[in-house]
Amino acid sequence: MFGLIGPRIYVKIKFAMYTLGILTVSDKGSAGLREDISGKVTREMIVSTGNFQVVRYDIVPDEKEIIAGKLINWSDEGIDVILTNGGTGLAERDVTPEATLSVIEKEVPGIPEAIRIGTLNRTPMAMLSRATAGIRKKTLIVNMPGSPKAVKEYIEIIAPVLPHAVEILKGIVTEHKK
Repeated sequence: MFGLIGPRIYVKIKFAMYTLGILTVSDKGSAGLREDISGKVTREMIVSTGNFQVVRYDIVPDEKEIIAGKLINWSDEGIDVILTNGGTGLAERDVTPEATLSVIEKEVPGIPEAIRIGTLNRTPMAMLSRATAGIRKKTLIVNMPGSPKAVKEYIEIIAPVLPHAVEILKGIVTEHKK
């Protein structure tokens, strides 16, 4: 958003930082048997953008009801964006997309599509991701894999659009002129 501060002088108006929750889904991580490196990578990369403040962080087991409950609670609190790490693959216990789909009101298919397209040239395994994205109330929820390398690649792709997505959800951006 731009504001006029003098005769034909415009400056970009920066709104307050947006809020972010990081939810790591890992049986071993939630049991204290594995360090949450993906969560740390997520935090470092998102904070470095200067647009987000991490206000919630947790590690939960690969249990659909627990994941869904956390997504509901955090979105009901009004967190702007929730990024999940883990549980998006083909393994029997990978249920993060199902938990996410059970709580969102609208899907945002362009996000996982862009991620898969953007990462497929780096690894053919990208086509195995079942990650999804969607909106619950005014919260954008995006699933990411549990691999720190994949998390880094995902955030590089989505970070530029996250502030705009939040601005649309908050009603700050209501029209697109071009």
